[in-house]
Amino acid sequence: MPIKNRFAELLPEITEWRRDLHENPEILYETHRTSALVAEKLRAFGCDEVVEGLGRTGVVGVIRGKETGSGKVIGLRADMDALPIHEQTGKPYASRTSGAMHACGHDGHTAMLLGAAKYLSETRNFDGTVVVIFQPAEEGGGGGCEMCEDGLMERFGIQEVYGMHNWPGIPLGQFAIRPGAFFASTDQFEITIEGRGGHAAKPHETVDSTLVASHVVLALQSIASRNADPTEQIVVSVTSFETSSKAFNVIAQRVHMKGTVRTMSPELRKLGQERLTAIAETTAQAYGAEAKVNYIKGYPVMINHGAETEFAAEVAREISGDCAEAPLIMGGEDFAYMLEERPGAYILVGNGDTASVHHPEYDFSDEAIPTGCSWWAGIVERRMPAA
Repeated sequence: MPIKNRFAELLPEITEWRRDLHENPEILYETHRTSALVAEKLRAFGCDEVVEGLGRTGVVGVIRGKETGSGKVIGLRADMDALPIHEQTGKPYASRTSGAMHACGHDGHTAMLLGAAKYLSETRNFDGTVVVIFQPAEEGGGGGCEMCEDGLMERFGIQEVYGMHNWPGIPLGQFAIRPGAFFASTDQFEITIEGRGGHAAKPHETVDSTLVASHVVLALQSIASRNADPTEQIVVSVTSFETSSKAFNVIAQRVHMKGTVRTMSPELRKLGQERLTAIAETTAQAYGAEAKVNYIKGYPVMINHGAETEFAAEVAREISGDCAEAPLIMGGEDFAYMLEERPGAYILVGNGDTASVHHPEYDFSDEAIPTGCSWWAGIVERRMPAA
């Protein structure tokens, strides 16, 4: 099953959709124009059902095959939102919205799934039902969680769900995937150290919150080096450190820190939270200060299911001839919520030698469109073959 000829024919049209989306990026749940455009096209394709407003601004299309006797229902998900980044690509279709751009390729994901939806609506060469899912707010807003909480899986009877992301550095036309933990959990934390401020020339009369906070920063690194199994992955990063004073001759009363904890297992995620809280509180107490910790749970670990991952890889190999083993990725992905609800898999498709995602010079490679569309269609036609 190589790249389907129909997607080569549709490439100019799908590219036009993609570049229109790129010119008009929308952030988080504010995907009103994007969602309306997706819904309009799904209706024009002849989808059997189009539902808007799921997970605030999500859109779902239902496509029934020539036969539905198998009773199988597969979900295919693409994300729609952009990032709060000022674009620097210089492309003729560059963002027309200041401070927003499609720096992660969600424009490409949306366009590819639309292309697959058009093809599947035309051919319907499968026995079952396809649910195409267009999700807002992947970039930190938890749109996948909101769609699930709105009853996505139950309402449409989804039994399996599949997702895809473009990946710079993987050659065009190639894929990569791995079973099990794939993308990290993405928790955040705030730590406030309360000391006793005073004159910098009289440190003995103070409880130096800057000194205490510095010891906390260093001690937090022992979570990875001394608490976690060295064969597992955990990252604890303090990314912001602000004192309540900016003067040269004042010992600050207070220090406020922010950071992130990334892990690859629910157990290590729990350990990270427990140890971070204990280290901050007891270190501060040892120096006569007080620490207050606000630990904010982000996306869970995204875990690919074994059988579905192997199936996704088989489809990829039929298209490109190979499917590489993907590395562990310490970034987050809220497709994790959908994989907690239903078995499925998430795959990377090559974007070629381009700037990395989340970079102001990144651009999705339109040459990847036929490959991605063929994979979506292949998942459906191979999983639910027509009699």
